[in-house]
Amino acid sequence: MILGIGFTNPFLVGLIALGMMMILMLLGVRVVFSAAIIGLLGLVELLGWGPAAGIVGTIPHSKSSTYALSVLPMFIFIGFLAFHAGMTRQLFDAARKWVGWLPGGLAVATVFATAGFAAVSGASTATAAVFSRVAIPEMLKYGYDKKLAAGVVAAGGTLASLIPPSAILVIYAIIVEESVGKLLLAGFLPGLVSALIYAGIIIAWALFRPHEAPSVGGYTWGDRMKSLPGISPIFAVVVIIISAIYNGWATPTEAGALGAAVVFLIAILRGTSLSAIKGSLMESAKLTVMIFSMIWGVLIFVRFLGFSGLPEAFTSWIVQLDTSPTVIMICILLAYALLGMFMDAIGMLLLTLPVVYPAVIALGYDSIWFGIIVVKMAEVCLITPPIGLNCFVVNGVRPDISLTQVFRGIAIFFVADVLTIAVLFAFPEIVTWLPDLMN
Repeated sequence: MILGIGFTNPFLVGLIALGMMMILMLLGVRVVFSAAIIGLLGLVELLGWGPAAGIVGTIPHSKSSTYALSVLPMFIFIGFLAFHAGMTRQLFDAARKWVGWLPGGLAVATVFATAGFAAVSGASTATAAVFSRVAIPEMLKYGYDKKLAAGVVAAGGTLASLIPPSAILVIYAIIVEESVGKLLLAGFLPGLVSALIYAGIIIAWALFRPHEAPSVGGYTWGDRMKSLPGISPIFAVVVIIISAIYNGWATPTEAGALGAAVVFLIAILRGTSLSAIKGSLMESAKLTVMIFSMIWGVLIFVRFLGFSGLPEAFTSWIVQLDTSPTVIMICILLAYALLGMFMDAIGMLLLTLPVVYPAVIALGYDSIWFGIIVVKMAEVCLITPPIGLNCFVVNGVRPDISLTQVFRGIAIFFVADVLTIAVLFAFPEIVTWLPDLMN
């Protein structure tokens, strides 16, 4: 009776343990520790010390040696190295020359530049940090409203969650045992749709408030064409990764390694310093360790949930509800929106999917479609107060823009995200078209 519960009903033990873990997280205990501690104690409660220790002791090695997880450090390294090689600024400059003439042109350019950088970076916070340094100074120089400048960077950074290579899509695939390659391909079109909706809402904003988001002209077609060679490496990496996965030439890990090799070669040819390359490796290692640790901790809790029978009970309850699957799905997404106010995206998915995913599949929804929808909800959580991690990143890089201003700036992008989710609901083929072609 390690938890002090004293009940013989495993379901009740699981329910109480889930509540205890939520309390720990609300008290500020990190997800990895709260999940691992409660998971271990729950297993001891149900199985005893010997079996529990045996199960928990094998998780770090068994999951670290999973081949599919090896794609994460590859994708993360691509993003950090691309930044240190100077590709980010060239990407923004090219986007400014091509779309700066539009109403709110610099903000629109920021959206497309973040989408392009997302295609070589799997980390939303890294994207937000990079463009806080690159795009915000340019927008402020041309008289853009501080709220809009900060908001577009925070929101644009979330595109890295959908557009492959995406770390969070890989994590979803690992948890639900879905094809990593299909999920990465599935995120491409929804990510593009999300970027276009962001751009559209910026243009609409600028038409009504042109003084807050002026257009930037003066670029000739010659200037635009000259900007393309500088961003060709990014497109090369995207083509390599997508083509290799789509045509079955390489696994996602091998495609990620090819992309990393291309970026590394380009960085060397551009004269990137040894210290910058070393910094990219160190930052990649730190982020990889953080993600792997979260996976280990949460999987301990997931094993406990499996013995408690909580996921099966939740699935049975959901399926028996006298309500349409659409209404149930909307309620699930609203629950994710509420959780996202208090938890980071990866932790939220790691903790909820073992319970929610079986119920969603039992309702008849497609696994890959649900993965894209739930990751899009995770994007929303990255800009939702009070946790909104991307907003804190922007404020950390630009302390002259208050956190209140950043949160006010993302309001219109929250509307855009809701619209994107509605579009993916109405037209699920946007998600499933590319993965279906793989079949």
